[in-house]
Amino acid sequence: MWNKKLYVFDFDGTLTTRDTLIAFIRFSRGTTWLLRCLLRLLPWLVLMKLHLADNGRTKERLFALCFKDMSLDDFNDLCNRFAVAASHRIIRQDTWDIMRKALTAGSRVFVVSASIDNWVAPFFKTVGSVTILGTQIEVIDNRLTGRFLTPNCYGAEKVRRLKEALPGLKSNRRQYEIIAYGDSRGDREMFEYADESHYVG
Repeated sequence: MWNKKLYVFDFDGTLTTRDTLIAFIRFSRGTTWLLRCLLRLLPWLVLMKLHLADNGRTKERLFALCFKDMSLDDFNDLCNRFAVAASHRIIRQDTWDIMRKALTAGSRVFVVSASIDNWVAPFFKTVGSVTILGTQIEVIDNRLTGRFLTPNCYGAEKVRRLKEALPGLKSNRRQYEIIAYGDSRGDREMFEYADESHYVG
């Protein structure tokens, strides 16, 4: 019945053991800087927890406080160094092994994440052909504006990005068998869209 099998993985908490936005800021800017930024955003964070503020907009505000006006070259260098430094400490090995087995079996693998794809992609440099669909950042004249170029890749946006990356899903959904792995509310729509879903954690 199926002629194409797709494995779709969330990143934070699924292929890793923690949220990489916070880990990346701490790595890049230090703990003191991170705490100051979180304190400045405390009203927004409280509203977000109460579902009264958009999580993507709150995340964008935090990102801007930490990285606005940084050169893209410097930012990508931080992303690459973060992946090297963190890969052995935050990888969730059991889910990582499932991903590797899927690749070995010839299945197509997508990592669909709310995290910024600049620091997600370096984790997969030695893994094989993995398609990264993350939140993308706006860059003008080689400088980060602090804004997101795409909507935060969370919830229904994950399904939209997957369809955008693979047009065949729109024309003939039933030709694909989709196996999804996730760990949070942000993966619910992806789970509903998939043929088989696995909650991690």
